[in-house]
Parts: sequence; C-alpha cells; structure tokens
Amino acid sequence: MAKAHDARPADLKRLDTKRLADPEWYKRGNMFGMTMYTDLFAGDLKELADKVPYLKEQKLTYLHLMPLLKMPHPQNDGGYAVEDFDTVDPSLGTNEDLAALTKKLRAAGISLCLDFVMNHTASSHRWAKAAQAGDPKYQDYYYCHDDRTIPDQYDAVVPEVFPATAPGNFTWNEQMHKWVLTSFYPFQWDLNYRNPNVLVSVLSSVLGLANLGVEVFRIDAVPYIWKELGTNCRNLPQVHTIVRMLRIVLECVCPAVVLKGEVVMAPKELAAYFGTPEKPECHMLYNVSIMVNLWSALASGDVRLLKDQLDKLNAWRRASASTRSSIRNSCTTSTRDRCLAAGLWESCTTTTRHRRTRAAAAPRPACAVWNVR
Repeated sequence: MAKAHDARPADLKRLDTKRLADPEWYKRGNMFGMTMYTDLFAGDLKELADKVPYLKEQKLTYLHLMPLLKMPHPQNDGGYAVEDFDTVDPSLGTNEDLAALTKKLRAAGISLCLDFVMNHTASSHRWAKAAQAGDPKYQDYYYCHDDRTIPDQYDAVVPEVFPATAPGNFTWNEQMHKWVLTSFYPFQWDLNYRNPNVLVSVLSSVLGLANLGVEVFRIDAVPYIWKELGTNCRNLPQVHTIVRMLRIVLECVCPAVVLKGEVVMAPKELAAYFGTPEKPECHMLYNVSIMVNLWSALASGDVRLLKDQLDKLNAWRRASASTRSSIRNSCTTSTRDRCLAAGLWESCTTTTRHRRTRAAAAPRPACAVWNVR
C-alpha cells in the first residue's frame, strides 16, 4: 500500500484531495455515462483518446470501457477471462496508452471505469500455467483436486452458472491430472481467496490500475469469490469481508476511486453489498434482475414477472426497514430507466448495467449510454 501511494502520480493525488472534499461526486444528477468496446468504437486506446473531444461534446462525465486487460484469443468471454491483471491487451494498446487516455479524459471532466474480474483468471494466466506445470504453490491459487470426492460435494449443492453451455462446476485438466473449479467457463479458473497471496496480488493489481488513472472499478461476479463446502457458494460472509478490505485499501491509497459491484442476484441480496455506514463496501451496485424483467415486460407486453419481482422486493423492504434506513444515506439508490443506443436497455434502481452477452454469435454493440437522475 505504501509503495502504491508513493508511486501515485501528483495529479491523481490532487484528485484524491478533491474527491475527499466532495465524496458525493458520483451521485450527482448530472452524471452521464457511456459504455463501449474500445475496438468497436475507436479501434484502440490511442484512437479513442483522439475522440475525447467528441465525448466531451456529448456532455459525458463517465466512460466505462469493456474489458481491455490482456486476454487469450479467441476464447476470452468478451475479455472476462483475464491473462494478466497488470497489462493492457496488445490489440488495444499499452499501459502508457491507458494512462494517456485517462489523463485526457480527466481534463475533459470524464471519469474512466474498468472491469476488474475478481472471481477467476484465464486458464492461460501465468499462475494457471505454473499450476498446470505441477507447481503446488500456484495450484493453491486455484481449487485443484486429484479426484471427484470434493468436486462431487460441491456439485451436490452449488448451482451451475451456465448449465446449457458450460455444465458442471469443475473441469478436468489433463496436463495437471486434476479437477479444477471453473464456475463460469472451462477456460476461467476460480481463484482461491483462502490463499492470502491471491488477495495481495489482486489488491496490488487494482492499485496499479488506479495509478494509471482508473477512477471506477466494476468488480465482476463478486458474490462468487468465496467457496465453502456445504453452501451454494454465493453471497457468503467472507465475500463481504474481502470487499470491505478492498474498500479500505482504496480509501487509504487512492480515495478518488469508487467501487461498483456487479451482483447478479435476487434484488433482496443487493443491499448487503453497500455494507453499512460504519463498514461501507461498494459505492454503487447494478440491479440486473430488475433490468431483465423490465426489458421482458417491454418486449412482451406481459408485466407478470416484473410485478412478481417488485412485490417480493417490496415485501423484503417492509421486513428490513431498519436495515435499509441505516444504509440509505451511504449509497447510490435511485436512478431512472434509460433507452440505450444499439437496441440495449438499462434500468437503474441503484446503478444498473446490462450483463455481458453470453451467446457467442451475438453482435457486440459499440456503445451504450445511461445517466443518473
């Protein structure tokens, strides 16, 4: 932490001071955001930097670039299979290009958001390669098992994320002769946060990106990051401890930076990821479930699913009124629905973002826009 703080550029330290004096900056009603793929919108980071005047002309204050860290090709789950948390993918540019872009964006009054995939790495990450080569140190960075005894215990109670396209929670690795936990796709190996080296390495990478000028981190698939036999491995208390630790580290080293949690869970599970006023976790959250059912209602003209979800959410709200009142003033809570470019929709109850498309053949929209009201 001390090393990262000392290495933080002077202009970012000035931004830290400014944000400490205005901690509500990201809740302002004039926040106007855009989400885009760098390659589809501009080609690469250098070309994107040339388009900053256009983004400023659109009154943009927030730019979310879809995953751009080093990834395997072609199997990368839209960039969510990360090969190197510290390096921009060569097809999009360099770390220097990213730093130059964030500097130009800041001068235009635009904050950059990047995804940080906490749950897993690509199977081609250097840690995974070392594990496959037989190094026990790096096998302990993941969940590796010699036989099906423990995997079968997990599979008995842990739901599958993609039962149709990636059935099962474990993948057999022939080179290592072990079963590896792969909650999402076989080429995405789940990280073992029981190993403190994993947490330290992840925190170091986040701080490195913050020092390149990233102001918002969308922490991907965060409810999944802690595994415990006998549970569904979702939303466990240790998840909140890790997110709380990440928040503390950021507040100590780079307080200008905020966390946006991707919690694709039932709406009643969302509030816990804000933490409490005394122990805050995420600054903002996506409300993906509401977005999906809203889109379904708009597309089909049938509001039953949406009504059922809202009825359940309201019942939960009434049952937990005291808890909600304690967090109301510490989080971003109410935004309106917005129609998006390229045929996408977002609905925001906290801050909602469309989950990445999983169908391999689906075209990627170049960008989408949203705002906070």
